[in-house]
Amino acid sequence: MIWLTWRQMRTQVLVAAIGLAVFAAYLIVLGLRIRHDYTADVINCVPSDCGNSRRLFADRYVAQVSLLGLLLMALPGLIGAFWGAPLVARELETRTDRLVWNQSVTRARWLAVKLLVVGVVAVAVTGAFSLLLTWSASRYDQWVGGRFAAMNFGACNVVPLGYAAFAFVLGVLVGLLVRRTLPAMAITLGVFAVLQIAVPAAIRPHLLPPVTTTVRYSTDVMQHARGFGINPDKGANIHGYTMPGTWPMRETARIYNADGTPYTAEQARTCIAGDPDKDFACMETQPAGRYWPFQWIELSAYTLLALLLAGFSFWWLRRRIS
Repeated sequence: MIWLTWRQMRTQVLVAAIGLAVFAAYLIVLGLRIRHDYTADVINCVPSDCGNSRRLFADRYVAQVSLLGLLLMALPGLIGAFWGAPLVARELETRTDRLVWNQSVTRARWLAVKLLVVGVVAVAVTGAFSLLLTWSASRYDQWVGGRFAAMNFGACNVVPLGYAAFAFVLGVLVGLLVRRTLPAMAITLGVFAVLQIAVPAAIRPHLLPPVTTTVRYSTDVMQHARGFGINPDKGANIHGYTMPGTWPMRETARIYNADGTPYTAEQARTCIAGDPDKDFACMETQPAGRYWPFQWIELSAYTLLALLLAGFSFWWLRRRIS
C-alpha cells in the first residue's frame, strides 16, 4: 500500500523537490545579501547617517521578504488543493477505490497510509521552505521587527507545519465529502484562504492579552515609525510605530510630556525643527518575548484541527462511503 501511494504521488513530490531546490538557491543568495547589508548599513553605519542607512536597508528588502512570505503562506493551501483534495476524490471519482478494497486492504488502512505518507511529505516540504525563509530573513526581521506581521508570522518557524497538516487533511476530507476532484480543490483553497484572513485579523490578537509599553520619544523611535502627525483636538501622535520584534495593537500612538500631560499641537509646532526629548506614551503591544508562545499556540490549534478532521474522515469513510 505504501508503494502504491508513492507511485501515485511521485510526480508531485518530484515537482516539489525541484521547486525546493530553486527556492533554496534563491533564499541562500538573498540571505547572504541581507547579512552583508545588515552589517554594513545597520551595524557599522556612520553615526551621522545611521537613520537614513537603516531606512534604506529596510526599504531595499521589504518587497522581497513580503512577497516570499505571501508565497509561503499560500503553499499549505496549494498542498491541500493539489495533494490532499485529489488523493481520495480522484479514486472515488474514477471508482478505482473498489479495486484496492478488493485486495484485502481495509478502508481504514487505505486511508491511514495515504494520510500518513503524503501528509508527512507535505509537512516536511513546508517545513523546509519555512526554515529557509526564516534563516534568510532573520537579519531583516531583527532590525525591522516584522516577525508578528501577518505574512511573516504565518511563513516562518513552526506554525507553517500546522497550516500544512491542516490544509492537507482538509483537502482529503473535502474530497471524501464531494467525491469530485475539481470542486474539492476549489473548496479547499477557499476555506484555507478564508482562515488565513480571519485568524490574523480576528483570532490571533486575542490569544494572549496585550500589554501597554512606554518608551522615550527619540530619533530611534522615529526610525521605526511611518510619520509624525498633529491633530488640533488630540495633540501630537506617531503613526505606524513598531518596537522591534513586537506586534502593535494600535496604528496610532499618543505623545505625552514627561509629567504625563498630553503633548499638545501647540507644543509640537514649536519643536518640529528641534530635537524632541519627550516621553512617548506607547500603544498596546504584544511583546517580542511572546512570539514563540503565539507560534506554539497556533501550531497546536491547527494540528488539533487536522487530527479532528482526520478522525472525521475515517468515520465518514467507514459509515457513509459505499
